[in-house]
Amino acid sequence: MPASALTVGIDVGGTSIRACVVDETGEVLDSVQAPTPQSAKALEDALDRAVRELASRHRIAAVGLAVAGFITSDLTTVRFAPHLPWKNVPVANDLSDRLGLPVVLEHDANAAAWAEHRFGAAAGGRNVVMVAIGTGIGAALLIDGTLYRGSFGVAPELGHLQVVPGGRPCACGKRGCWERYCSGTALVDTAIELLAADPTSSTVLAREVASDPGSLTGRRIASAARDGDPLAVRTMDEFARWLGVGLAMVGDVYDPDLVVVSGGVSGSAPLFLDHARDVYASLATGSGHRPLARIRETQLGESAQRIGAATMARDALLNGAPLPVRG
Repeated sequence: MPASALTVGIDVGGTSIRACVVDETGEVLDSVQAPTPQSAKALEDALDRAVRELASRHRIAAVGLAVAGFITSDLTTVRFAPHLPWKNVPVANDLSDRLGLPVVLEHDANAAAWAEHRFGAAAGGRNVVMVAIGTGIGAALLIDGTLYRGSFGVAPELGHLQVVPGGRPCACGKRGCWERYCSGTALVDTAIELLAADPTSSTVLAREVASDPGSLTGRRIASAARDGDPLAVRTMDEFARWLGVGLAMVGDVYDPDLVVVSGGVSGSAPLFLDHARDVYASLATGSGHRPLARIRETQLGESAQRIGAATMARDALLNGAPLPVRG
């Protein structure tokens, strides 16, 4: 396969399937999107249709899938994906048989980290931590430019580090997980707690929530913070503090030279990233006596997962095998 061959990258999310054609430079040439079906067969049918639609307009050499879930180390099987109907399903092999194309499977955060490493904010980093902040926190770790997966393919689950013993309940079954204080959903919980502590608050956001509680979203809070709404600003400050707290823990364990913050919340980085950097620097063990990681925001945005999956599919074909992994 020539290095210039086109590949398809698909972000298989809980609500939508987003597929795109990617060239060897990481440029997105074409894309399609569809709702995510709820059954395994219907989902595989939808993936088949998406690839075939793109293949009708481009010559495709391979396909990469980015999935939020536990992936086997051979990059073929989804062990478990909380928002998808796959449990111990050999998705890559099944889809490959249907399409007649090689298919590689990857964890979505790993795919995003690989894209940023090759084409974006992580280029030039030696040991890089990717923190993808959306509904929860996904994470990836690159050691000397190689993805680290752990012994069983599930590392690193940074979003479920406990930062508050006995804190907010998490869908994972624990309490006080980092993502329960630093995510899009955490923004809503924090705003509600701040309102409960000051029920007389009369900011624009507070009045909107009082008249329509369902209108409160992370995106709305960020928008209000840009407008200077005091409640929203305090909420974003709390978010930034918890991001810094978590990054200090991560920094003490991995000692990276670079952290890349990505995910849906990263679009609001000017509202919180400088504050988070300050908190990180104040809490990192030995701060002032050791180099600290640079903390950058994504360059590829929400396309990173698809670009990374497509690039991994190309790399796998060029190398004759899946990407080398540590662990």
